Amino acid sequence: MLTPASSTLETTVRRRIDYKTKPLGALGRLEELALQIALIQQTETPVLTNPHLLVFAGDHGLAAEGVSAYPADITYGMVKNFIAGGAAINVFCRQNGLQLLVCDVGVNGSFEENTESFVKYKIRPGTRNMRYEPAMTTDECEAAIDAGKTLVNGVQYRGCNVIGFGEMGIGNTSPAALLMHRLTGLPLDQCVGRGTGLTDEGLARKLAILQEVATRHADQTEPMAVLTAMGGLEIAAMVGGMLQAAENGMVILVDGFIATAALLVANALNPSVRQHCIFCHQSDETGHKQMLYFLEAKPLLSLDLRLGEGTGCALAYPIVQAAVAMLNDMATMDILT
Repeated sequence: MLTPASSTLETTVRRRIDYKTKPLGALGRLEELALQIALIQQTETPVLTNPHLLVFAGDHGLAAEGVSAYPADITYGMVKNFIAGGAAINVFCRQNGLQLLVCDVGVNGSFEENTESFVKYKIRPGTRNMRYEPAMTTDECEAAIDAGKTLVNGVQYRGCNVIGFGEMGIGNTSPAALLMHRLTGLPLDQCVGRGTGLTDEGLARKLAILQEVATRHADQTEPMAVLTAMGGLEIAAMVGGMLQAAENGMVILVDGFIATAALLVANALNPSVRQHCIFCHQSDETGHKQMLYFLEAKPLLSLDLRLGEGTGCALAYPIVQAAVAMLNDMATMDILT
């Protein structure tokens, strides 16, 4: 976990950045990033090692209510695509040098594959339909959180100190919107978007169903209770992963709408997690901008993405690398005198 920032270290790093061969503040957000990473690692010379992207996959009982433009079995097909290396996140991780690890925590289907980049940690084959009952039991939610923690510890053991989180689960913008609504206090209609591309009619139906869900679980207000009643197995795994990454002193790359909803829960459980987070992009999904505003977060990119999978993390990572390289390798004004 990030220790209280040393005023001496912060002052030293700021001076190093200011004294680079550039006008004061001329590298903008890169300067903020470099300082943040230095403070996370508690060093003037931070290093990014063995970067990983963890993608957690799980199905949702609520998908049976038609809250997504795609059928639930697409989750299974997309995980197969991840394993085969053909998804966007595979492409971007290969391009930018991140190790991809996919974890089945709740997909409704079995996988024969057993590779270093795919882990089976299935809690159950999808959540229950939260329109009629809690999505998970307390034990199931805690098991998913533990899965995320275990995987983060595993990659840290292999030398990883910077980690991003992605997800796959048809229908998962619905639990993300509900978590946002309950944890930020914003009206539900400001949290609910089109997800995978719903029509106006489909969006109206989704909002009506989610209002039913929110009303059914209105008594759940504590972060863990909200996650258990209206979350997802893959979201709970991301919550656990984020909490553990912060505990381990790692840099956390935050993706889009669903990953940021997981961070809302993690932040509610332990607000110091926020200090470890680099927000990679602003999603095109309705509500993400306000979610970022609630967290006082400034995203690095705004590319109208709404894919998930951790794609924003992989695309933003070269910017994170550039910030560290600037701090460590750029000359200072000494060479000009």
